[in-house]
Amino acid sequence: MKQFLITLTGFTLVCFVCSCSQNKQTPNTSDAMADSISSSMITKSEQEHLSPDDVIASLKKGNQEFVKDRLTVRNNTTRVHAASSGQYPEAIVLSCIDSRVPVEDIFHKGIGDLFVTRVAGNIVDEDILGSLEYACKISGSKIIVVLGHEHCGAIKGAIDNEKIGNVTVLLAKIQPIVQEEKSKFKDDTTSKNEKFVAAVCQKNVLHSVEFIRKQSPVLKEMEQKGQIKIIGAVYNMESGVIEFL
Repeated sequence: MKQFLITLTGFTLVCFVCSCSQNKQTPNTSDAMADSISSSMITKSEQEHLSPDDVIASLKKGNQEFVKDRLTVRNNTTRVHAASSGQYPEAIVLSCIDSRVPVEDIFHKGIGDLFVTRVAGNIVDEDILGSLEYACKISGSKIIVVLGHEHCGAIKGAIDNEKIGNVTVLLAKIQPIVQEEKSKFKDDTTSKNEKFVAAVCQKNVLHSVEFIRKQSPVLKEMEQKGQIKIIGAVYNMESGVIEFL
């Protein structure tokens, strides 16, 4: 009886091990390839051969992947180490500071892919212009994206004419857009009207795009020569979709 129990126990253990071996999943080759591809940083040569339209297409594709949750690991150890020797980002994004707008994530980009400069209301001043010029003229980026977003606190603050320390000075730069839109808007023109907020947001993005062209001869010349493009976009918080203007 004792020998029978020992034999049965041994048989059960063998079956358990075999079962575990059969249930262990084989790594998906395509997943491994995706991780390998995503760990590669853009090189100088690759950046030089990109056209502005290539980069716009890449940003749109990345946003589609973000919306559909088709994401791969990009900020891995390989990429971190590679970034230490240089950077050749394909674009620079001027975004609001809002924590709900993770710029690299919504474009499905990682370390070394994008320059990102952030300021409340995605406004433009001399320091921002200098950053944009550095990214494009010195570092070779092909696209400037001015990125606004839904439910922007800076836009609402400008609409409400809030006055709080240095925030007052910042919001003053958005006030002309607010007044311009008020003259065209027949409905409620307070921050409680999301349609009005959205209209001011979009107009503010387009204003920043034109401001860059007017105030930076360097960037204007590059755009005229086809070396870069300066575009606007708005991020939809509910859907994750970026609308290119």
